[in-house]
Amino acid sequence: MLKAGVLGAGHLGKIHLRLLEQSEKYELIGFYDPFTKNAEKVAAEFGYTLFDSVESLIAAVDMIDIVTPTLSHFDCAKQAIENGCHIFIEKPITKTVLEAEAIRTLASQKHIRGQVGHVERFNPAFTAVKDMIDAPMFIETHRLAEFNPRGTDVPVVLDLMIHDIDIILSVVHSPVKNVHASGVSVISETPDIANARIEFENGCVANLTASRISMKNMRKSRFFQKDAYISVDFLEKTSEVVKMKDVPEKPDEFAMILQNAEGVKKQIYFDNPEVTANNAILDELESFADAINNDTTPIVSLSQGTEALRVAQQIIDCFDN
Repeated sequence: MLKAGVLGAGHLGKIHLRLLEQSEKYELIGFYDPFTKNAEKVAAEFGYTLFDSVESLIAAVDMIDIVTPTLSHFDCAKQAIENGCHIFIEKPITKTVLEAEAIRTLASQKHIRGQVGHVERFNPAFTAVKDMIDAPMFIETHRLAEFNPRGTDVPVVLDLMIHDIDIILSVVHSPVKNVHASGVSVISETPDIANARIEFENGCVANLTASRISMKNMRKSRFFQKDAYISVDFLEKTSEVVKMKDVPEKPDEFAMILQNAEGVKKQIYFDNPEVTANNAILDELESFADAINNDTTPIVSLSQGTEALRVAQQIIDCFDN
């Protein structure tokens, strides 16, 4: 079992602590949080071992789980890597692309494994259909949330939209060509609602909308590709696949058939893939343990986390133009 430690015991940090303690692939050694009052409360309530410094925790573990505010990700990750610790780091990987590239380079030099917490990659609605997403040419995503003061220290692009940026980059295997975006600050100092259009060199276009001031929650993505439409509801954890195939010689009398202006007929097939319930955060943490133990590339590598941040920053840069 890998010895694990957690940096940060806020809302998400407590979830990571609980899951690492439950996992059969990790031995939870303890945690550190600079906010003493909260740290002591968490230690007393759950019985986790509280370390008195980042240094002492890093020295005691094989893997550090960084669940601190984004501003501190770089310093925590750098310190862990320099001391031989593998790092799991919550999204976004760091505050800036330069920091992310430095972490990626340092980890490579030190032969350290790193994974970024883009948890939607492990959402069962997405994993049920990801192998069916093949060369999509138009993608539309909506990620809407009711207002929550937690997370408003960064633009909505880094808080919410970056989930969809990572998903899109994982299925569109082509360099980004152009980015256009607009954002509006309504209640925060940074944009609370944003829309972005990402154009890829292969012709694919992705249209993303994110808001943290909505009346209801929504996390949906739609992928359009040749002869197929795939819908993923990340919130309700459901998927739908609609495929169009050539009409058989003797179609079923209830078959849904479309005919275009040229007279070509296509039959529509509907499929709702089976979605197996899971704990996505536990899955991402345990997949990282497998990557460490098997010396393989993590499912969400530091490089992929860096690229998601790079596109997110391009979107944010559009707001100032």
